[in-house]
Amino acid sequence: MLSFQGSRAKDLCDRNLGPTRRDVLRVGTCGLFGFSLSQLLQLEAAANPTPVGGGPGWGKAKSIIMVYLQGGPSHLDLWDPKENVPDNVKSVFSPISTRIPGIQFTENLPKLSQINDRFSMIRSMSYTPNGLFNHTAAIYQMMTGYTTDKVSPSGQLEPPSPKDFPNFGSNLVKMRPIEEPMLPFVMLPRPLQESNVVGKGGTAGFLGKAYDPYTLYPSGDDMDMDKMSRIKIDDLKMRPEVFSVRLQRRAKLRDLLNQQMPEINKAVESYELDEYYDRALSLIVSGRARDAFDLASESEDLREAYGRNTFGQSCLLARRLVEAGTRVVEVIWPKVANSDNHSWDHHAGLSARMKNQSAPMLDAGLTTLIEDLDNRGMLDDTLVVAVGEFGRSPQRGVSTSGNNNTDDGRDHWPYCYTAVMAGAGIRRGYVHGKSDKTASAPVEDPLHPNELLATIYHAFGIHPETIVYNHLNQPRELVKGEAVTKLFG
Repeated sequence: MLSFQGSRAKDLCDRNLGPTRRDVLRVGTCGLFGFSLSQLLQLEAAANPTPVGGGPGWGKAKSIIMVYLQGGPSHLDLWDPKENVPDNVKSVFSPISTRIPGIQFTENLPKLSQINDRFSMIRSMSYTPNGLFNHTAAIYQMMTGYTTDKVSPSGQLEPPSPKDFPNFGSNLVKMRPIEEPMLPFVMLPRPLQESNVVGKGGTAGFLGKAYDPYTLYPSGDDMDMDKMSRIKIDDLKMRPEVFSVRLQRRAKLRDLLNQQMPEINKAVESYELDEYYDRALSLIVSGRARDAFDLASESEDLREAYGRNTFGQSCLLARRLVEAGTRVVEVIWPKVANSDNHSWDHHAGLSARMKNQSAPMLDAGLTTLIEDLDNRGMLDDTLVVAVGEFGRSPQRGVSTSGNNNTDDGRDHWPYCYTAVMAGAGIRRGYVHGKSDKTASAPVEDPLHPNELLATIYHAFGIHPETIVYNHLNQPRELVKGEAVTKLFG
């Protein structure tokens, strides 16, 4: 078939796409070679079959809360402890029983141990790192499903770029746009970060800024546990002198002017200015987003249960946002990777830092989030995922990534770690996979981060092999991995 090369459609999700010059020329010339239009379309379909979805869990999710444990928590010291192992492998924390017979957590998770019959646990997360296993490269892979092209000699990545692959949340809100006047994608309470590389893997990349998350980063440093009480949402508020009726009148005036300016309309129609204006107007007038940010409207008892700290109140806000219609909320662990105190990056001081800082916040916040969603009936169609970019080394005090580690610290370990999933058809009380006797590697059902992302897309009724086009108009799969349907009941 004679084919004239021209520009392709941007991606499969553009609602306003019409035929391109290239498409018209192809159809116009196909008759020269004896093909009818219907035959041509059949050949195209055979060459590029549409991925077929379905199966357990397909399309069950309407929203997702990603609890991102940035820094890489130690699976051995939380939810995959091992007995009868050398002293430099064994956790210093005692194992405790859980609601699932034969499954133990450590004493750090007393609350989660009593609700693990409400979620699935993946004890076989695993991947082989491409280059140095630093945080930024691992975060980018976890959030986008792709590895990065350029890594500096120190292991750090370049800053975020419009050429980056999109964060999975951007893909979700692009392909499953919300209908309510609400923020579609919110990231809080801080950006993804390692050292001076901020936001890598947290943007819409080549999808464009229209699909970037709304970032809610309250002022205050990472040790300020009261920062969520100082949320500022000025861009979602109307000025006191502007009432909603007045604002809507302005919208009508804009429409009237547009009718008198066809040339200008034609010049800017590809930018969909009216659509973006209407979305912003509806968001401001409805007040829905402003109301969702009002944590003070919750009972004191519930706020205490989540935890009066940045992580706990972020989990509570995530529930409120989803309840108001937000599609994707990403709660980033409120301490930068490659740091101290309640960071999960425990190269030193693991015993005290985990017991007194990071683990209690995780235990209260994640437990209450799952319980709260379940009690409200929201867990039926809200997917909850808790995962980090990797686990920690089985042996304490060894170096696996070039970092210095004390006898009371563990280094980065991508070969085996743990994730938690709940809601939207995910099985309750299920343990997927199994680690070996030292939690060094999976011995059953290894699960790659790409397969976790594929499972998320599957839950939203989006096939992982769906094609999008990057900044060079090259076709790319959403993610190179298959959904793990065994996780669904």
